[in-house]
Amino acid sequence: MKKQIIKPTILPGFMELLPREQMQFNQIIMIIQNTFEKNGFLPMDTPIIEKSEVLLAKGGEETDKQTYSFDRGRNNLALRFDLTVPFARYSAQYLPELTFPFRRYQIGKVFRGERNQKGRFREFYQCDIDVISNRELSIANDAELPSIMHTIFKRIGLKNFKIRINNRKLLNGFLEYLEIFDSTKVLRSIDKIYKIGIDTFKVEMNGLGVTEDKIFSIIDFISISGKNDEILDSLKKLGMENDTFLSGLRELEQTITYMKYFGIPDESYVIDLKIARGLDYYTGTVYETILNDYPEFGSICSGGRYDNLAQYYTIQKLQGVGMSIGLTRLFSLMLEKGMLKESQFGNLTRVLILTMDDNVEFAAGIAEKMKSHGINTQIYFEDDKLARKLSYANKLGIEYVIIIGEREIKNGTLQVKNMITGEQKELNIKDTISALGG
Repeated sequence: MKKQIIKPTILPGFMELLPREQMQFNQIIMIIQNTFEKNGFLPMDTPIIEKSEVLLAKGGEETDKQTYSFDRGRNNLALRFDLTVPFARYSAQYLPELTFPFRRYQIGKVFRGERNQKGRFREFYQCDIDVISNRELSIANDAELPSIMHTIFKRIGLKNFKIRINNRKLLNGFLEYLEIFDSTKVLRSIDKIYKIGIDTFKVEMNGLGVTEDKIFSIIDFISISGKNDEILDSLKKLGMENDTFLSGLRELEQTITYMKYFGIPDESYVIDLKIARGLDYYTGTVYETILNDYPEFGSICSGGRYDNLAQYYTIQKLQGVGMSIGLTRLFSLMLEKGMLKESQFGNLTRVLILTMDDNVEFAAGIAEKMKSHGINTQIYFEDDKLARKLSYANKLGIEYVIIIGEREIKNGTLQVKNMITGEQKELNIKDTISALGG
């Protein structure tokens, strides 16, 4: 009976990479992690599987529809759909053991039952940083976080991007001034205005019962543009006598001032009054980061300030601010558009040792000395022709090969070949390590 072969495939909405691309992906994660830690953020992790009652404490129809959940015994379980909700649970659970302000980062996979479409994934990496406190949290944190993200984007090779920044209090205060007090749905429509356009926004506002004069007032307000200082001046000249609005204006002005202190170039950020962030828990500063060459791709990094992170798990009020990079989406775009440079990320193996005879003992000794000096080294054990071994090194982009035969063993030397220049030298082990920077 003929054996049935199952076609090897994966589900749509999941990303798999070949080794070369996986090395590039891993290197980006290392850059992100290194940058987070340089700025004093502490690592943490949470389980991929949580109790459904914990993950869905806040609930919401859209979240419920996108969450992967299942029963196991008596427990109803779910896969985490972001890193913020588990962080809220974590903060409440370990509250007495945390030192505030608590600066954390987490890099991990999350899962959403997204509709299958290009650039949207059902399993993807998020890279989060947050600062939370059990007391008043300085607005300077709202400026430091985008400066850290700016550093990361520059380090991974992104050049043409813009951090868009706003403050929810400005929007809420303006809507209060217009006597629109149920603002949640209005803010959600504002948040997606770049996708749906002004005409559809008007239709949605009509559906919410907002009068035509108020609709045009909202459009005029969120369309205020110019340089950051010009936008701030325009907001001040509105003469708004609303406490929420004035609080948001003060916070936004402070944040912009501090962002200059952190050295973010003026061309890398802009006040954008259309940025609202649809999630209810944002209460102050909000951010979205756009690639200027691919605005249709949407935000690659977003976040904002919240007043009560863990309200569903503790009576202790924890305010904070956070930002998150959707790394899988960003990497897929960089890969597709050729934005990843080979030389930027390098290779895991730097040296390949080739033995001309069965000299595993000698080769292993050399390899261990190389690795002890921080030089990533691999031995080619298989009995192949030299041309095939060199071809193997070339295909993997390995920088150096060391050729060992009976003559080299007898003389205590190594044939060291630079695979990029083609130059070959005979060196002893000490000089080889020195020449390779070990």
